[in-house]
Amino acid sequence: MNDKDMLVRPDPEDRRLYQTVTGIDQTRASVPADIINERPLTIFLNGREIVTAMTIGDYPDYLALGYLLNQNMLRADDEVKSVDYDEEIETVVVRTTRQTDYEEKLKKKIQTSGCAMGTVFGDVMEKFETVSLPTDERFHTSWLYGLQKAINTMPSLYLKTGAIHGCVLCEEDRPLIYMEDVGRHNAMDKIAGYMFRHGLSTKGKSLYTTGRLTSEMVIKTVQMGIPVLLSRSGFTAWGVELARKAGLTLIGRAKGKRFIALAGTERIVFDADPTQATDEPGHLSRKGSRDDD
Repeated sequence: MNDKDMLVRPDPEDRRLYQTVTGIDQTRASVPADIINERPLTIFLNGREIVTAMTIGDYPDYLALGYLLNQNMLRADDEVKSVDYDEEIETVVVRTTRQTDYEEKLKKKIQTSGCAMGTVFGDVMEKFETVSLPTDERFHTSWLYGLQKAINTMPSLYLKTGAIHGCVLCEEDRPLIYMEDVGRHNAMDKIAGYMFRHGLSTKGKSLYTTGRLTSEMVIKTVQMGIPVLLSRSGFTAWGVELARKAGLTLIGRAKGKRFIALAGTERIVFDADPTQATDEPGHLSRKGSRDDD
């Protein structure tokens, strides 16, 4: 599979997602700057308002579905009758055949820290505790090196504007779905929504995120049934603890030839010589690759 075969890729030329303003640089010279747009999206489930998320505004249907799935307000076997997006009033309404139990879940809403503020519900661990990740799948270090090169050099809104996160669903060393948003949890929800709507299997898949490996990212990955989570950024203690508990392979600080795995190391196949991999300089410009997020 090459870049053209990707299911979803960033569109850094979509003018709906960013605007150009003028400022001055360190020499007082006038310079143009591309800055990402940020707008509210209110998600409804069966006529009930659930949450208002700040987002860049692309793929509102996938974001709504993925958010509801990752908050356990939708089940994988739910029949979704319709997903209606109204751009003018910035709302998306998801309707299901089954009567959902959102009222109880709304009582347990918790705000999470991090970019653009995530939201989880107090009983989110119920599903997490029951998920069994596949133990027979493997992840090759050669795939990791290939993914880093493909993702970090692909045209994206991050390389154009900064101030944004990305999550990528991968298969071996190939990016399949690359979503971006102001919060990494939004980008991951979009992937979950796409997979749900198109019936995409998790078999042989991994997830790459540009942001920190936090508890929320670990929980969502496990709930999606994906056994490997990767990042060029670092870890939180609870994220590592939960990954070990769930048997999730957790690889962070992946930059050039370097990485650290803190959970699920039995899945890793060391089939690449790290001395032959391309390393990254200590400080990369936005044009070269991603800075730490």
